[in-house]
Amino acid sequence: MSNVIQLLPDHVANQIAAGEVVQRPASVIKELLENSIDAKASRIQVIIKDAGKTLIQVIDDGMGMSLTDARMSFERHATSKIKIADDLFSLKTKGFRGEALASIAAIAHVELKTRTGDDEVGTCLKVEGSEVVSQDACVTPKGTCLSVKNLFYNIPARRNFLKSDNVETRHIIDEFQRVALAHPDISFSLTHNGNELFQLPLANFRQRITNILGGKTNEKLVPVEEDTEIVKISGFVGKPEFAKKSRGEQFFFVNNRFIKSPYLNHAVVASFEGLLKDKSYPSYFLYLEVDPKSIDINIHPTKTEIKFDDEHALYAILKSSIKHSLGQFNVAPILDFERDSELDTPYDYKDKEADVPQVEVDRNFNPFQSENNYKAQFGGANTYRKEKPAEWESLYSGMQAETDEQVDLKQIEFESEEVTGNLFGAKEEQSEKSTFQVQKKYIVSTLKSGILVIDQHRAHTRVLYEELLKNITVSSAVSQQLLFPLRLQFNHQEVEMLREIKESLEQTGFIFSEIKKDEVEITGIPTLISESEVEILLEQLLADFEKDVPNNGFSQTDLLAKSLANSMAVRSGTLLNSAEQQHIVNRLFACKEPALSPFNKTVFTTLSVDELDKKFA
Repeated sequence: MSNVIQLLPDHVANQIAAGEVVQRPASVIKELLENSIDAKASRIQVIIKDAGKTLIQVIDDGMGMSLTDARMSFERHATSKIKIADDLFSLKTKGFRGEALASIAAIAHVELKTRTGDDEVGTCLKVEGSEVVSQDACVTPKGTCLSVKNLFYNIPARRNFLKSDNVETRHIIDEFQRVALAHPDISFSLTHNGNELFQLPLANFRQRITNILGGKTNEKLVPVEEDTEIVKISGFVGKPEFAKKSRGEQFFFVNNRFIKSPYLNHAVVASFEGLLKDKSYPSYFLYLEVDPKSIDINIHPTKTEIKFDDEHALYAILKSSIKHSLGQFNVAPILDFERDSELDTPYDYKDKEADVPQVEVDRNFNPFQSENNYKAQFGGANTYRKEKPAEWESLYSGMQAETDEQVDLKQIEFESEEVTGNLFGAKEEQSEKSTFQVQKKYIVSTLKSGILVIDQHRAHTRVLYEELLKNITVSSAVSQQLLFPLRLQFNHQEVEMLREIKESLEQTGFIFSEIKKDEVEITGIPTLISESEVEILLEQLLADFEKDVPNNGFSQTDLLAKSLANSMAVRSGTLLNSAEQQHIVNRLFACKEPALSPFNKTVFTTLSVDELDKKFA
């Protein structure tokens, strides 16, 4: 029998590694940014075209590489970060596995220009599909410029799995923000198709958060500080009243590396217990410094998950630190056992008795006694004077002449006091209820064959969904003008999403007078919602779009109608009067698909007389 096991060629092994390292253009940007940070760069520029599918370029002013290092950087498992296995447990750098550039070069056209501070000329290296095409000397500034073109050009199946440009751009912005938030001491910029999306100068943590998420974010932050032997915690949490409908603004950084940790996230949410509204998520930007030997970074291909030695202690410290900060800044009530010295009684007043106030009372005063008798009895002292009323008789001047005249009572017509049968019958008919509500959740109506039970929220969602879909696709909805424009604050990514769906929102009744970088001005809203609900509705809409980003116009319209209908529909627990119940029932059965909600859930069910009879059998 011949041998069947053999070594894979290098270019095949690199493509397999690329499946773990490079999932989409955002993965490339993450790896290149981490390399630039490890090179001690102070300024990093990111330039992308067509959401990174055509070009990804990262330029830094770091240490640069020599001719030999530039060639070696594209070899598998070539790294300057570790030399022995023990180095894996004391990592202080970003990249360490040496797979990033080799994996990227296996699935794209890569051009590297680099120069160290000691060299007069730099090196230009071109690699296509793991093969070095050329290596020449070139003139280039100190640092490294790495260009990745035509990503997945030799793996069309992987390229077909990429989402639309809007979706991929959002993933790129997410990765860019995570790296930029972890390193406020480095200047970053991001440009997409010639448009500058971010320009972040050197700053501290609070300024960097504000620069990325908008100027109004500063007033929403509560600082968190704690230094223990296990962990040093710093950063900020958002005030409970500014909680979001999505988990977008939640960041953990361990030793300046972004991580995802459901366990630590639970600690943060637990510290906000009793302060958040239903289905709201707190914002947090927390930086944890731990001993590198107490964590294991190399448990996930993208290095976004970390294993801690003592998670339970970290959980307790994090939860108590946030609770303390919320109480310290009067965000949450606390029990304060510290005595305020200003409220203490001075020593001089220790044995001093309180002065009793002297109150003089005229015990002989009688308000019902006439003024003359009072004067005669008490000689006019402390007289009680009853003020004469104003000339109220003048109010009735001219009335006497009218009343003196004889009035013919026969000419006066009186309203009939007779109660007609029709009026009484109509009242009886109005008071008779054809529907009633159960547990403020279900509407029950009678049928010839039995009973109809309707879920009020799903029914109203179906009604609004079809109405909104008609308004967006066929005709514009009616809009109510606001007396004062409504200004709402959003971060850069949310504003970009609003720009994309602005036209569809205007068809539903919204009127946008101005959309800035981090602010939106609204002058008109749909007639079905109130002004106080606008911000909540738009936040929920953006959260839905972030979870399920549509790829085409029809999907976008459908998702927009679903999200708005779900937010605007009456909730379970809302008390409805008879007219409102009947209105929902009538409009539901005028819909095209009354049996299912827009999310394919059952709207109503029927209970026949036979089924009722069986219950009592």
